[in-house]
Amino acid sequence: MYTEFYKLTGKPFQLSPNPKFFFGSTGHQKAMSYLQYGLHQGEGFIVVTGDIGTGKTTLLGHLLSQLDSTQYLAAKLVTTQLDPDDMLRMVIAAFGIETSGLDKATLLRQFERFLLDNQRRRRRILVLVDEVQNLPVKSLEELRMLSNFQANEVAPVQFCLLGQPQFQQIIASDDLVQLRQRVIVSYHLGPLGSEETRTYIEHRLKLVGWTGDPNITDEAYARIHHHTDGVPRRINVLCDRLLLCGMLEQLHEIGESAVEEVANEMLQEGGSAAAREERLPLRPLDVAPSNGTYSDLERRIASAERTLKVHDKTLRRAIEIAETCLKGRSGIAATEASDALHEKSSQ
Repeated sequence: MYTEFYKLTGKPFQLSPNPKFFFGSTGHQKAMSYLQYGLHQGEGFIVVTGDIGTGKTTLLGHLLSQLDSTQYLAAKLVTTQLDPDDMLRMVIAAFGIETSGLDKATLLRQFERFLLDNQRRRRRILVLVDEVQNLPVKSLEELRMLSNFQANEVAPVQFCLLGQPQFQQIIASDDLVQLRQRVIVSYHLGPLGSEETRTYIEHRLKLVGWTGDPNITDEAYARIHHHTDGVPRRINVLCDRLLLCGMLEQLHEIGESAVEEVANEMLQEGGSAAAREERLPLRPLDVAPSNGTYSDLERRIASAERTLKVHDKTLRRAIEIAETCLKGRSGIAATEASDALHEKSSQ
């Protein structure tokens, strides 16, 4: 909805990873260099770790978009708690190979034939495993065993593992010594700095036609970085809500006070749904702790009232937009549609 108000061609701060919005920060560019070096080696494991929301999946999508399809055949897996046999089936099925009803020996022969066939075509197989920290040690060992395939003294398959920071501890265990010895490169992706947070926001806005409306002040950028710690996904959550509230308040300049208001509302609501799920709330405001004047119930009521206020503004704005569209129409249909919208608002 705010895209129309600010004359944007799309949503700049969507949560779902999109290679189109890849931002080459210092850390992301370095990670790309590590990935490209690892691919050039043509064997073993490439490991990239980073906190939730730092852009690992977007980085992976950017890498895939740059691969030559005549030289690489890649498959991406998002893992859960898979046992070794299921891990094997998941890898093989990702390349369209039938797995149902086949025992492990047959599956391995099928996969070996598949690798040899692609090697004859001078095409390398790349398996990208996201959320790798979820895999049991035995399943990680299964991946290592798959990396043992050799064809004409060349490794026809390579693995890229992406995971949260705890994967560094997992792979350091004594049970994974052999896998660790096969890691070609490893890189940890960190958050954005203050200046890069600003550049990141402007980069995404410009990709959807932003020409300065809304104007975001220096102080606002500083507070956005403070509340998000420079984590891209947190920045997206906060900025998306900020633009929505900017539209509702008819703002063409977003300053520090607007950022504080939105951040406070989100904090009172418990953070965004994504933040709650990932246990990544916005940072608290720099204010003194509550002196206990309000009871817990009163605070909950106040939070609910603020949320209702935002929803009410959103609905009223939707009605205004709908009525504008209806002005060009005539007859009973337009009247009934407008009445229905007003009835919805009164409820």
